[in-house]
Amino acid sequence: MEQKMKELEEKIGKVPKIFAELKDIEPDIYEKVMGIDQLVWADGALSKQTKKVIAIAIAAALRDRHAVRAQMAGAKNLGVRKEEIEEGLRVAFLLAGMPAYVYGKTALEEMMG
Repeated sequence: MEQKMKELEEKIGKVPKIFAELKDIEPDIYEKVMGIDQLVWADGALSKQTKKVIAIAIAAALRDRHAVRAQMAGAKNLGVRKEEIEEGLRVAFLLAGMPAYVYGKTALEEMMG
């Protein structure tokens, strides 16, 4: 299980404390979530990098501070460029409004300069 947690941390940046505790509290649920995680983030019709941009845009639209930062850290680990994230945030702006764009853009500037 430790290896899976390490892989998850490499993908998304920082693993939420509650999720790290889940492996001890509810190991069956933890294993199922990890399986879904592997399925969702695997390269398919969309690359992992594209999926990260989508995740950042969704997190910005929801104004989820932890998720935005975690997904940006994961995107950085995958080599996603700042310009790609900015394009994703423009999509969030179109669909979720200026607050989503500003929220995501602020985090982007803090994390990727």
